[in-house]
Amino acid sequence: MSEEDFPTGSGAPAALERRLERALGRQIKRIRRSQDLSVADLAKTAGISVGMLSKIENGQISPSLTTIAALAGAVNVPISSLFAASEERGDCSYVAARKGLIIERRGSKSGHVYELLGHALRGDIVMEPYFITLREGAQSFTGFQHAGIEFIYMLSGRVGYRHGDQVYELGPGDSLMFDSRAAHGPDQLIEVPMTYLSIIVYSRESS
Repeated sequence: MSEEDFPTGSGAPAALERRLERALGRQIKRIRRSQDLSVADLAKTAGISVGMLSKIENGQISPSLTTIAALAGAVNVPISSLFAASEERGDCSYVAARKGLIIERRGSKSGHVYELLGHALRGDIVMEPYFITLREGAQSFTGFQHAGIEFIYMLSGRVGYRHGDQVYELGPGDSLMFDSRAAHGPDQLIEVPMTYLSIIVYSRESS
């Protein structure tokens, strides 16, 4: 997805990462090193080439079940343990108070400040949480458009928030969830400064 396709830049990658292959490769490498085996040692015992093992450990290829079984046998572990990192790992993104990344987005030039509160995690679904501030002198901006669903929760101030041809007056505690492919954004800045949470959710396959 290009910026021209979705002007707000909330773009999902064009293709999914090879998450399973990379997790499998990392686990094989970890077990090999824990047993003090070189790449050549493990490749020889498993009956595969050094080049193939290197590609497997780097997540560059999808090994066959026969190859996976051979690797598991070579390091004397159950096949299931080679997938443990992929199955059991829980991703987590921690951001301390006022330490979110300030980023430039459409609307920044209108006085809108975007603080990213989390980083993209693995999986087919991406979530981008933002803490947004509109300060004194900020301007209305209703030209946001991007893939996915957006959820807004007002923390302070009051705003007339436009989605398509409708305007919703939001104050502290109010929320709004909408299809973000339609044009949207703060239309009437009723009480500034204002702050709100904006959470954008979209598929990595969006284009």
